Amino acid sequence: MRLSELGQKEIVNLNNGERLGLISDADILFDKETGEIISLLASEKKISFKFLGVEGLEKEIPWDSIRKIGYDMIIVEL
Repeated sequence: MRLSELGQKEIVNLNNGERLGLISDADILFDKETGEIISLLASEKKISFKFLGVEGLEKEIPWDSIRKIGYDMIIVEL
């Protein structure tokens, strides 16, 4: 699967059903030596008061916590 195919898939936590955001909004951390993906950084847009100096937080999702990549969502177990 290509990264471009992941595009608008939603990241959902298996344990509590929490929506963690879209994969297209997440940053990807990878190992520079091996090129392996380490984790995703999904931004939590619940807190978004840029004018007060408070921006959204990021939740790190380890790559090995991904359980299933489906047609329109990615299921993770956190």
